[in-house]
Amino acid sequence: MATSASGGAAPASLPVSLDDVRLAQKTLSGVARTTAIEGSRHLSSLVGSPVQLKCENLQRTGSFKLRGAYVRIAGLSAGERRRGVVAASAGNHAQGVALAASLLGVRSTVFMPVGAPLPKVAATREYGARVRMHGQVVDEALEAAKEYAYSTGAVLIHPFDHSDVVAGQGTVGLELLEQCPEVRTVVVGVGGGGLVAGIAVVLKALRPDIRVVGVQAAGAAAYPASLAAGEPVALDSLSTMADGIKVARPGDIPFAIAGALVDEIVTVSEDALSSALLLCLERAKMVVEPAGASPVAALLSAPRSFEGPVTAVLSGGNVDPLVLQRTLRHGMAAAGRYLSLRLRVPDRPGALAALLRELSVVDANVLDVSHVRTDPRLGLDEAEVELHLETKGPEHCVDVSSSLKAAGYRVMS
Repeated sequence: MATSASGGAAPASLPVSLDDVRLAQKTLSGVARTTAIEGSRHLSSLVGSPVQLKCENLQRTGSFKLRGAYVRIAGLSAGERRRGVVAASAGNHAQGVALAASLLGVRSTVFMPVGAPLPKVAATREYGARVRMHGQVVDEALEAAKEYAYSTGAVLIHPFDHSDVVAGQGTVGLELLEQCPEVRTVVVGVGGGGLVAGIAVVLKALRPDIRVVGVQAAGAAAYPASLAAGEPVALDSLSTMADGIKVARPGDIPFAIAGALVDEIVTVSEDALSSALLLCLERAKMVVEPAGASPVAALLSAPRSFEGPVTAVLSGGNVDPLVLQRTLRHGMAAAGRYLSLRLRVPDRPGALAALLRELSVVDANVLDVSHVRTDPRLGLDEAEVELHLETKGPEHCVDVSSSLKAAGYRVMS
Protein backbone atom coordinates (compact mmCIF):
# COMPACT_ATOMS: atom_id res chain seq x y z
CA MET A 1 0.00 0.00 0.00
CA ALA A 2 1.30 3.46 -0.83
CA THR A 3 0.17 6.90 0.31
CA SER A 4 1.37 10.06 -1.40
CA ALA A 5 2.51 13.14 0.47
CA SER A 6 3.14 16.44 -1.22
CA GLY A 7 6.96 16.46 -1.52
CA GLY A 8 8.91 19.43 -2.84
CA ALA A 9 10.99 22.31 -1.54
CA ALA A 10 10.84 23.10 2.17
CA PRO A 11 8.32 25.83 3.10
CA ALA A 12 9.82 28.55 5.26
CA SER A 13 7.32 27.80 8.03
CA LEU A 14 8.59 24.30 8.78
CA PRO A 15 9.95 23.81 12.32
CA VAL A 16 13.36 22.44 11.22
CA SER A 17 15.67 23.92 8.58
CA LEU A 18 18.81 22.82 6.78
CA ASP A 19 20.80 25.22 8.96
CA ASP A 20 19.42 23.49 12.06
CA VAL A 21 20.66 20.13 10.76
CA ARG A 22 24.08 21.53 9.89
CA LEU A 23 24.36 22.97 13.40
CA ALA A 24 23.36 19.57 14.80
CA GLN A 25 26.13 17.96 12.76
CA LYS A 26 28.67 20.26 14.42
CA THR A 27 27.25 19.37 17.83
CA LEU A 28 27.62 15.67 17.04
CA SER A 29 31.22 15.97 15.84
CA GLY A 30 33.29 13.41 17.71
CA VAL A 31 30.17 11.86 19.25
CA ALA A 32 28.19 10.13 16.51
CA ARG A 33 29.93 7.93 13.98
CA THR A 34 29.75 8.58 10.27
CA THR A 35 28.22 5.20 9.51
CA ALA A 36 29.22 3.14 6.52
CA ILE A 37 27.48 2.79 3.17
CA GLU A 38 27.46 -0.77 1.85
CA GLY A 39 26.34 -1.90 -1.60
CA SER A 40 23.96 -4.83 -2.04
CA ARG A 41 24.37 -6.84 -5.24
CA HIS A 42 21.28 -8.92 -4.51
CA LEU A 43 18.99 -5.94 -3.98
CA SER A 44 20.57 -4.14 -6.92
CA SER A 45 19.70 -7.07 -9.19
CA LEU A 46 16.10 -7.04 -7.94
CA VAL A 47 15.63 -3.28 -8.26
CA GLY A 48 17.50 -3.06 -11.57
CA SER A 49 19.85 -0.30 -10.38
CA PRO A 50 22.43 0.18 -7.61
CA VAL A 51 21.16 -0.18 -4.03
CA GLN A 52 23.22 1.08 -1.10
CA LEU A 53 22.59 0.43 2.59
CA LYS A 54 23.20 3.25 5.08
CA CYS A 55 24.26 1.29 8.15
CA GLU A 56 22.91 3.12 11.20
CA ASN A 57 22.71 -0.28 12.86
CA LEU A 58 26.47 0.23 13.33
CA GLN A 59 25.98 3.59 15.08
CA ARG A 60 26.91 3.89 18.76
CA THR A 61 24.14 2.29 20.87
CA GLY A 62 23.10 0.35 17.75
CA SER A 63 20.77 2.90 16.16
CA PHE A 64 20.39 6.45 14.86
CA LYS A 65 18.66 7.52 18.11
CA LEU A 66 21.88 8.77 19.72
CA ARG A 67 21.99 11.63 17.21
CA GLY A 68 18.72 13.26 18.18
CA ALA A 69 19.05 12.53 21.89
CA TYR A 70 22.51 14.09 22.10
CA VAL A 71 21.53 17.23 20.18
CA ARG A 72 18.46 17.69 22.39
CA ILE A 73 20.32 17.26 25.68
CA ALA A 74 23.30 19.34 24.51
CA GLY A 75 20.87 22.21 23.89
CA LEU A 76 19.61 22.30 27.49
CA SER A 77 20.49 25.18 29.78
CA ALA A 78 22.73 24.64 32.81
CA GLY A 79 19.68 24.75 35.07
CA GLU A 80 17.83 22.18 33.00
CA ARG A 81 20.84 19.88 33.02
CA ARG A 82 21.01 20.03 36.81
CA ARG A 83 17.40 18.80 37.00
CA GLY A 84 18.24 15.77 34.87
CA VAL A 85 16.38 14.23 31.95
CA VAL A 86 13.72 11.55 31.62
CA ALA A 87 12.61 9.45 28.65
CA ALA A 88 10.38 6.52 27.78
CA SER A 89 11.33 3.79 25.33
CA ALA A 90 11.35 0.07 24.70
CA GLY A 91 14.97 0.14 23.62
CA ASN A 92 16.70 2.33 21.03
CA HIS A 93 15.72 5.77 22.33
CA ALA A 94 16.39 4.56 25.86
CA GLN A 95 19.97 3.67 24.99
CA GLY A 96 20.49 6.86 22.99
CA VAL A 97 19.32 9.05 25.88
CA ALA A 98 21.31 7.07 28.44
CA LEU A 99 24.60 7.40 26.54
CA ALA A 100 24.02 11.03 25.49
CA ALA A 101 23.24 12.04 29.07
CA SER A 102 26.31 10.22 30.39
CA LEU A 103 28.57 11.89 27.82
CA LEU A 104 27.19 15.29 28.82
CA GLY A 105 27.30 14.64 32.56
CA VAL A 106 23.53 14.72 32.98
CA ARG A 107 21.51 12.45 35.25
CA SER A 108 18.99 10.32 33.31
CA THR A 109 15.93 8.23 34.15
CA VAL A 110 14.31 6.01 31.56
CA PHE A 111 10.89 4.39 31.84
CA MET A 112 10.60 1.12 29.94
CA PRO A 113 7.58 -1.17 29.53
CA VAL A 114 7.61 -4.35 31.58
CA GLY A 115 7.95 -6.47 28.43
CA ALA A 116 10.99 -4.61 27.07
CA PRO A 117 13.71 -7.03 25.86
CA LEU A 118 16.18 -7.80 28.65
CA PRO A 119 19.28 -7.03 26.52
CA LYS A 120 17.95 -3.52 25.84
CA VAL A 121 17.15 -2.96 29.52
CA ALA A 122 20.63 -4.12 30.50
CA ALA A 123 22.32 -1.93 27.86
CA THR A 124 20.34 1.15 28.98
CA ARG A 125 21.54 0.64 32.54
CA GLU A 126 25.12 0.09 31.40
CA TYR A 127 25.05 3.39 29.49
CA GLY A 128 24.30 5.08 32.81
CA ALA A 129 20.54 5.55 33.05
CA ARG A 130 18.37 4.73 36.02
CA VAL A 131 15.74 2.38 34.58
CA ARG A 132 12.16 2.12 35.84
CA MET A 133 9.82 -0.53 34.51
CA HIS A 134 6.25 0.67 34.00
CA GLY A 135 3.25 -0.40 31.93
CA GLN A 136 2.86 -2.96 29.19
CA VAL A 137 3.48 -0.67 26.19
CA VAL A 138 5.62 2.38 25.44
CA ASP A 139 2.63 4.74 25.57
CA GLU A 140 2.06 3.77 29.22
CA ALA A 141 5.74 4.21 29.99
CA LEU A 142 5.62 7.64 28.32
CA GLU A 143 2.74 8.74 30.54
CA ALA A 144 4.77 7.72 33.58
CA ALA A 145 7.77 9.64 32.24
CA LYS A 146 5.61 12.76 31.79
CA GLU A 147 4.36 12.47 35.38
CA TYR A 148 7.93 12.06 36.59
CA ALA A 149 9.00 15.16 34.66
CA TYR A 150 6.13 17.16 36.17
CA SER A 151 6.86 16.05 39.73
CA THR A 152 10.66 16.33 39.66
CA GLY A 153 11.41 19.05 37.11
CA ALA A 154 13.38 16.64 34.92
CA VAL A 155 13.32 17.50 31.21
CA LEU A 156 11.38 15.04 29.05
CA ILE A 157 13.42 13.93 26.02
CA HIS A 158 10.79 12.91 23.50
CA PRO A 159 11.86 10.20 21.03
CA PHE A 160 10.75 12.13 17.93
CA ASP A 161 8.50 15.13 18.61
CA HIS A 162 11.04 17.92 19.13
CA SER A 163 12.85 20.11 16.60
CA ASP A 164 16.29 19.38 18.10
CA VAL A 165 15.66 15.65 17.87
CA VAL A 166 14.54 15.91 14.24
CA ALA A 167 17.59 18.05 13.41
CA GLY A 168 19.87 15.46 15.00
CA GLN A 169 18.32 12.62 13.02
CA GLY A 170 18.64 14.73 9.87
CA THR A 171 22.42 14.45 10.04
CA VAL A 172 21.95 10.97 8.54
CA GLY A 173 20.76 12.78 5.41
CA LEU A 174 23.84 14.99 5.24
CA GLU A 175 26.09 11.94 5.48
CA LEU A 176 24.34 9.81 2.89
CA LEU A 177 24.17 12.68 0.41
CA GLU A 178 27.93 13.11 0.69
CA GLN A 179 28.50 9.35 0.47
CA CYS A 180 26.00 8.73 -2.36
CA PRO A 181 25.72 11.96 -4.39
CA GLU A 182 24.20 10.04 -7.31
CA VAL A 183 21.23 8.76 -5.25
CA ARG A 184 17.73 9.25 -6.71
CA THR A 185 15.56 7.53 -4.06
CA VAL A 186 16.04 7.28 -0.29
CA VAL A 187 13.94 4.75 1.64
CA VAL A 188 13.47 5.21 5.40
CA GLY A 189 11.53 3.36 8.10
CA VAL A 190 8.87 5.46 9.82
CA GLY A 191 7.49 5.24 13.35
CA GLY A 192 6.88 8.64 14.91
CA GLY A 193 8.63 10.19 11.93
CA GLY A 194 11.69 11.93 13.35
CA LEU A 195 14.22 10.19 11.10
CA VAL A 196 12.34 10.53 7.82
CA ALA A 197 11.48 14.15 8.62
CA GLY A 198 15.08 15.10 9.36
CA ILE A 199 16.40 13.35 6.26
CA ALA A 200 13.70 14.97 4.10
CA VAL A 201 14.64 18.45 5.34
CA VAL A 202 18.19 17.91 4.08
CA LEU A 203 17.41 16.22 0.80
CA LYS A 204 14.64 18.56 -0.32
CA ALA A 205 16.81 21.60 0.50
CA LEU A 206 19.91 20.35 -1.29
CA ARG A 207 18.55 17.89 -3.86
CA PRO A 208 14.79 18.32 -4.40
CA ASP A 209 14.96 15.80 -7.26
CA ILE A 210 15.61 12.97 -4.79
CA ARG A 211 12.50 10.96 -3.94
CA VAL A 212 11.98 10.30 -0.21
CA VAL A 213 9.93 7.21 0.60
CA GLY A 214 8.84 6.31 4.13
CA VAL A 215 8.02 2.75 5.17
CA GLN A 216 5.60 1.60 7.86
CA ALA A 217 4.51 -1.83 9.03
CA ALA A 218 1.00 -2.53 7.75
CA GLY A 219 -0.17 -3.33 11.29
CA ALA A 220 1.15 -0.04 12.71
CA ALA A 221 0.68 2.45 9.89
CA ALA A 222 -0.39 5.73 11.49
CA TYR A 223 0.88 7.99 8.72
CA PRO A 224 -1.46 7.02 5.84
CA ALA A 225 -4.58 7.72 7.93
CA SER A 226 -3.04 10.90 9.34
CA LEU A 227 -2.07 12.20 5.90
CA ALA A 228 -5.59 11.51 4.66
CA ALA A 229 -7.04 13.40 7.64
CA GLY A 230 -4.56 16.27 7.34
CA GLU A 231 -3.50 15.93 10.98
CA PRO A 232 -1.94 13.31 13.27
CA VAL A 233 -4.44 10.55 14.05
CA ALA A 234 -3.87 7.85 16.68
CA LEU A 235 -4.42 4.20 15.81
CA ASP A 236 -6.68 2.13 18.07
CA SER A 237 -4.47 -0.94 17.86
CA LEU A 238 -0.95 -1.87 16.77
CA SER A 239 0.33 -5.24 15.60
CA THR A 240 3.84 -5.73 14.25
CA MET A 241 7.12 -7.40 15.10
CA ALA A 242 8.88 -4.11 14.29
CA ASP A 243 8.89 -2.49 17.73
CA GLY A 244 11.10 0.37 16.56
CA ILE A 245 8.35 1.72 14.28
CA LYS A 246 5.38 0.60 16.38
CA VAL A 247 4.00 4.07 17.12
CA ALA A 248 0.29 4.82 17.43
CA ARG A 249 0.41 8.53 16.55
CA PRO A 250 2.83 10.60 14.45
CA GLY A 251 4.60 13.42 16.23
CA ASP A 252 3.25 16.91 15.46
CA ILE A 253 6.63 18.26 14.34
CA PRO A 254 7.66 15.27 12.17
CA PHE A 255 4.16 15.12 10.69
CA ALA A 256 4.28 18.76 9.61
CA ILE A 257 7.58 18.13 7.85
CA ALA A 258 6.71 14.74 6.37
CA GLY A 259 3.41 16.02 5.01
CA ALA A 260 5.26 18.76 3.16
CA LEU A 261 8.43 16.97 2.05
CA VAL A 262 8.09 13.17 2.01
CA ASP A 263 7.01 11.95 -1.41
CA GLU A 264 5.36 8.68 -0.44
CA ILE A 265 4.57 6.40 2.50
CA VAL A 266 4.36 2.67 1.76
CA THR A 267 3.40 -0.21 4.05
CA VAL A 268 4.93 -3.67 4.29
CA SER A 269 3.68 -7.01 5.61
CA GLU A 270 5.12 -9.05 8.46
CA ASP A 271 6.27 -11.64 5.91
CA ALA A 272 8.19 -8.95 4.06
CA LEU A 273 9.79 -7.69 7.29
CA SER A 274 10.98 -11.16 8.30
CA SER A 275 12.24 -11.90 4.78
CA ALA A 276 14.13 -8.59 4.81
CA LEU A 277 15.77 -9.35 8.15
CA LEU A 278 16.84 -12.75 6.83
CA LEU A 279 18.24 -11.19 3.65
CA CYS A 280 20.22 -8.58 5.63
CA LEU A 281 21.75 -11.32 7.74
CA GLU A 282 22.54 -13.75 4.93
CA ARG A 283 23.44 -11.47 2.04
CA ALA A 284 24.63 -8.22 3.66
CA LYS A 285 26.07 -9.86 6.80
CA MET A 286 24.18 -7.26 8.85
CA VAL A 287 22.34 -7.87 12.11
CA VAL A 288 19.30 -5.61 11.76
CA GLU A 289 16.13 -5.38 13.83
CA PRO A 290 12.76 -5.66 12.03
CA ALA A 291 12.21 -1.88 12.06
CA GLY A 292 15.70 -1.35 10.65
CA ALA A 293 14.97 -3.83 7.88
CA SER A 294 11.70 -2.13 6.86
CA PRO A 295 13.25 -0.22 3.89
CA VAL A 296 14.63 -3.52 2.59
CA ALA A 297 11.17 -5.06 3.04
CA ALA A 298 9.75 -2.31 0.83
CA LEU A 299 12.36 -3.03 -1.85
CA LEU A 300 11.56 -6.74 -1.72
CA SER A 301 7.80 -6.09 -1.92
CA ALA A 302 7.89 -3.89 -5.03
CA PRO A 303 11.47 -3.80 -6.35
CA ARG A 304 10.74 -2.17 -9.70
CA SER A 305 8.84 0.77 -8.21
CA PHE A 306 11.97 2.53 -6.93
CA GLU A 307 14.04 4.70 -9.26
CA GLY A 308 17.72 4.08 -8.71
CA PRO A 309 20.29 4.51 -7.47
CA VAL A 310 18.56 3.76 -4.15
CA THR A 311 19.80 4.23 -0.58
CA ALA A 312 17.98 2.25 2.12
CA VAL A 313 18.58 3.37 5.72
CA LEU A 314 19.12 0.46 8.13
CA SER A 315 18.04 2.42 11.18
CA GLY A 316 18.95 -0.02 13.95
CA GLY A 317 20.39 -3.38 14.91
CA ASN A 318 19.20 -3.83 18.49
CA VAL A 319 17.27 -7.07 18.09
CA ASP A 320 16.45 -9.38 20.97
CA PRO A 321 17.99 -12.83 20.27
CA LEU A 322 14.62 -14.49 20.94
CA VAL A 323 12.87 -12.15 18.49
CA LEU A 324 15.67 -12.77 15.99
CA GLN A 325 15.17 -16.53 16.30
CA ARG A 326 11.41 -16.30 15.73
CA THR A 327 11.74 -13.78 12.95
CA LEU A 328 14.36 -15.78 11.08
CA ARG A 329 12.17 -18.86 11.25
CA HIS A 330 9.23 -16.79 9.96
CA GLY A 331 11.46 -15.37 7.23
CA MET A 332 12.61 -18.82 6.18
CA ALA A 333 8.99 -19.98 5.97
CA ALA A 334 8.05 -16.91 3.91
CA ALA A 335 10.96 -17.65 1.56
CA GLY A 336 9.89 -21.30 1.18
CA ARG A 337 12.88 -22.59 3.10
CA TYR A 338 11.05 -23.86 6.13
CA LEU A 339 8.09 -26.24 5.99
CA SER A 340 5.84 -27.49 8.79
CA LEU A 341 3.68 -30.55 8.16
CA ARG A 342 1.33 -32.81 10.10
CA LEU A 343 0.59 -36.22 8.72
CA ARG A 344 -0.88 -39.57 9.74
CA VAL A 345 1.19 -42.75 9.67
CA PRO A 346 0.39 -46.37 10.60
CA ASP A 347 1.02 -47.03 14.30
CA ARG A 348 3.44 -49.91 13.88
CA PRO A 349 7.19 -50.50 14.32
CA GLY A 350 9.30 -48.93 11.58
CA ALA A 351 6.61 -46.49 10.35
CA LEU A 352 8.48 -43.39 11.53
CA ALA A 353 11.78 -44.68 10.11
CA ALA A 354 10.08 -45.27 6.74
CA LEU A 355 8.76 -41.69 6.76
CA LEU A 356 12.21 -40.28 7.48
CA ARG A 357 13.68 -42.36 4.65
CA GLU A 358 11.09 -40.88 2.30
CA LEU A 359 12.14 -37.41 3.37
CA SER A 360 15.79 -38.22 2.74
CA VAL A 361 14.92 -39.23 -0.83
CA VAL A 362 13.43 -35.76 -1.51
CA ASP A 363 16.44 -34.12 0.24
CA ALA A 364 14.42 -32.38 2.99
CA ASN A 365 16.43 -31.69 6.15
CA VAL A 366 14.49 -32.69 9.28
CA LEU A 367 14.84 -30.09 12.04
CA ASP A 368 12.30 -31.42 14.51
CA VAL A 369 9.91 -34.38 14.84
CA SER A 370 6.94 -34.75 17.20
CA HIS A 371 5.32 -38.22 17.34
CA VAL A 372 1.86 -38.56 18.94
CA ARG A 373 0.38 -42.04 19.38
CA THR A 374 -2.39 -41.43 21.92
CA ASP A 375 -5.04 -38.87 21.02
CA PRO A 376 -8.87 -39.04 20.74
CA ARG A 377 -8.59 -37.75 17.17
CA LEU A 378 -6.54 -40.75 16.06
CA GLY A 379 -7.69 -44.20 15.08
CA LEU A 380 -6.44 -47.21 17.00
CA ASP A 381 -3.91 -48.01 14.30
CA GLU A 382 -2.79 -44.41 13.62
CA ALA A 383 -0.12 -42.05 14.86
CA GLU A 384 0.33 -38.39 14.05
CA VAL A 385 3.71 -36.91 13.18
CA GLU A 386 4.49 -33.19 13.15
CA LEU A 387 7.55 -32.30 11.08
CA HIS A 388 9.63 -29.14 10.82
CA LEU A 389 11.75 -29.28 7.69
CA GLU A 390 14.43 -27.12 6.12
CA THR A 391 13.73 -26.84 2.40
CA LYS A 392 15.27 -25.13 -0.63
CA GLY A 393 12.50 -22.84 -1.77
CA PRO A 394 8.79 -22.80 -2.71
CA GLU A 395 9.18 -25.38 -5.50
CA HIS A 396 10.97 -27.78 -3.17
CA CYS A 397 8.16 -27.37 -0.59
CA VAL A 398 5.64 -28.44 -3.24
CA ASP A 399 7.85 -31.37 -4.25
CA VAL A 400 8.15 -32.58 -0.63
CA SER A 401 4.38 -32.47 -0.04
CA SER A 402 3.63 -34.12 -3.38
CA SER A 403 6.16 -36.90 -2.78
CA LEU A 404 4.70 -37.69 0.64
CA LYS A 405 1.17 -37.83 -0.76
CA ALA A 406 2.34 -40.02 -3.64
CA ALA A 407 3.91 -42.38 -1.09
CA GLY A 408 0.50 -42.79 0.54
CA TYR A 409 0.86 -40.46 3.50
CA ARG A 410 -2.14 -38.42 4.66
CA VAL A 411 -0.78 -34.85 4.85
CA MET A 412 -2.88 -32.71 7.20
CA SER A 413 -1.14 -29.33 6.77
